Amino acid sequence: MAIIMLVSLMGIGVVGFKLLTNYSWVDAFYMTVITISTVGFGEVKPLDPSAKVFTVFLILTSFIVVGYAIKVITEYILTLNDAEEIKLKKMQKKIDSLSDHIIICGYGRNGRQAAKKLMTYGENFVVIEKNKEIVDKYQIDELLFVHGNADDDTVLDQAGIKRARCLISALPSDADNLFIVLSARQINSEIRIISRASEETSNSKLKLAGANNVILPDRIGGDHMASLVVVPDLIEFIDNLAILGETNINIEQVEVDKLYDTSKIKTIKELDLRRKTGCNVIGYKGPKGAYIVNPEASQKLLAESKVVVLGRPEQIQKLNSLYNI
Repeated sequence: MAIIMLVSLMGIGVVGFKLLTNYSWVDAFYMTVITISTVGFGEVKPLDPSAKVFTVFLILTSFIVVGYAIKVITEYILTLNDAEEIKLKKMQKKIDSLSDHIIICGYGRNGRQAAKKLMTYGENFVVIEKNKEIVDKYQIDELLFVHGNADDDTVLDQAGIKRARCLISALPSDADNLFIVLSARQINSEIRIISRASEETSNSKLKLAGANNVILPDRIGGDHMASLVVVPDLIEFIDNLAILGETNINIEQVEVDKLYDTSKIKTIKELDLRRKTGCNVIGYKGPKGAYIVNPEASQKLLAESKVVVLGRPEQIQKLNSLYNI
């Protein structure tokens, strides 16, 4: 950008002198260079009033453009051998361009699993991790990292907390998660916050601090293992509804407003997703948040509601492509 601005200024100067003074192209180029560089050499020919006004404009503009160009080019030369700094700047530029993204605090087991699932769904996310070795190890996967403590407001700001739609706090310490939830809620009152907890007693504290959802991985893991003993086939079937690969999604949540024009209310039967895509509606969430499992075909699909659909991966892809979801 700095070079383009500098070249553009040179072009304007050459063309301007050529048109206003009838200089040759060489003389016009010479006048432009000595004017922009402010070396103080004499004019090729005396200038008329209009040419003098143009020269003043060129001098004033060159102060800004040339100064900016020198600053940028100097910075580039000084950091040319610092590949790490250049890499960090490029990464921060990508982060600054994101909006409506997800922030993951901590890249341990839970953080990596969350990142893997978000990548499968094609979501934009940023990882905050204080362990430099972990950052260096996983940066080869082209993940967007911010190195630092997630309880630091400056680090949260680097991750784009004000533009993010969701924050996942996946640190092993409940105290750290609590502090992050407090900080995030204070900076962005609208963001959805999902926090990990190790102790059940931390559940209410994290929700009081501003977490929308609190997940206890140990309890979920224990329930899952016990269920594999009691109802093994059912649990294996449910596991198969999860993501099996990069594009193998069996279950999807869809906003009703994306499926049809809700100014004229339709029922599940009238929408007929089964015939159009092969997917079945297995759940409905009303505008006020009430859930209905296995809704009737006569269920009205109201505005600002959501449906949960089940299907094979190719059917889910057909649904997504048909309605541009």
